[in-house]
Amino acid sequence: MKITVISFDFWNYDAHIVAMLKKSGVDANHINLGAYKHKNTAAKVKNALSKTFVGKNLKNIYRQELILSTLKKLGKQDQILVINPELIEEKYHTEIRKYTPKYIAYLYDSLARCPAKHLCHFFDKIFSFDKTDVQKHGFQLITNYNYLPENKVSTNTKYDLVYLASFDDRMNIANKIAEKITNFEKTYHYLIVGKKSWKKKYFGKKNPNWSIGSKRLQHKDLPKFYSQGKIILDLVRENQDGLSFRIFEAMALKKKIITNNQTIKDYDFYNPENILIINENLSNVEIAFFENDYQDLPTKIYYKYTLENWVKTVFEL
Repeated sequence: MKITVISFDFWNYDAHIVAMLKKSGVDANHINLGAYKHKNTAAKVKNALSKTFVGKNLKNIYRQELILSTLKKLGKQDQILVINPELIEEKYHTEIRKYTPKYIAYLYDSLARCPAKHLCHFFDKIFSFDKTDVQKHGFQLITNYNYLPENKVSTNTKYDLVYLASFDDRMNIANKIAEKITNFEKTYHYLIVGKKSWKKKYFGKKNPNWSIGSKRLQHKDLPKFYSQGKIILDLVRENQDGLSFRIFEAMALKKKIITNNQTIKDYDFYNPENILIINENLSNVEIAFFENDYQDLPTKIYYKYTLENWVKTVFEL
């Protein structure tokens, strides 16, 4: 069986899908548009001029042409999966569709944030992690996946709470949670991607618990960062009710979760001993949650959210 995955894999999550397919004996390939780079400085300048004076982003065009040139080399595929198809223009979907009898999409953002409704007719099946979109548009619900090996519960952690995110309006609630747990005499560490000048402006220059930098933490370093905390903070953006990868990273690392995602209580792995869904005024954030131990998930439920099961489900292997 031949399967190709097409995605903008900036965080290297999608590469795990291809690796699992290969492990399952599939002839799998990954067209990672996020890895595309300009050949040289002249190409960068040309693209900048094109965007400014012509209104065309040549880099995006070259990325999409790369899909077609790669598929031409690979030949017909039994299945092609496109992750977040709104990043690809309609005319390219028309051409990609010719290379496979089974064209699949996975939306791991909501249509409210990343509109893709105009592309739905291209696909034989559409998976989405957003329950609202599934109910409204008839997509097939599937969560993100647990790609990490299962760990043992760690009793030796550096912080009570850790949080990793880009700088946006979630910082206000993150700050309030930090203040609350500081009153409990609990420790925390926030690693935020943004301008360093924001640290002084928003959080005080002498607060060592906030680390703000312009570079994202590398994907391979995520488990090490999360392993430092007993609890992982998960704050979703507005118009998102799908489960972030943090939930599944926490599952593998056996970490408790504090989240503002109200839909998490609808999943079979939800256990209030492991997952605290905060209310608007944080009145339910209590010290007991920090002091009680993580409770293991039943094996059957844990496996349901593994990458192995995700691949079997999406590709019907």
